[in-house]
Amino acid sequence: MKKIISTPNAPKAVGPYSQAIEANGTLYISGQLPINPETSEFVAGGIKEQTAQCLKNIEAILAASGYSVENVVKSTVLLDNIKDFAAMNEVYAGFYTCNPPARVAFEVANLPMDALVEIETIAVKQ
Repeated sequence: MKKIISTPNAPKAVGPYSQAIEANGTLYISGQLPINPETSEFVAGGIKEQTAQCLKNIEAILAASGYSVENVVKSTVLLDNIKDFAAMNEVYAGFYTCNPPARVAFEVANLPMDALVEIETIAVKQ
């Protein structure tokens, strides 16, 4: 059975999807954009600030679901420009300081709302 996850501490979905779905002990978090949930606007700054906001949104959804960063097993990072990889990676490394998850990162043609980064996450309860 699947459970819809929604929290006001992360941005509302910008389309017909859920913030996250939990099914059989696995949490699937939709791609998170760098939107501040309090303002519904992108955070000011560049790739580092946008990456940090995406990760804050993920952390809020994890917490609302009873999961933590330690439960994350896979991340997909979509970048508007692959040249931003090093800066994104620096922020990402500060978020996953111990036993980081598997990850893929690649450049895409465009992201919703002209974001610089979007991050999708899968977490599993042990």
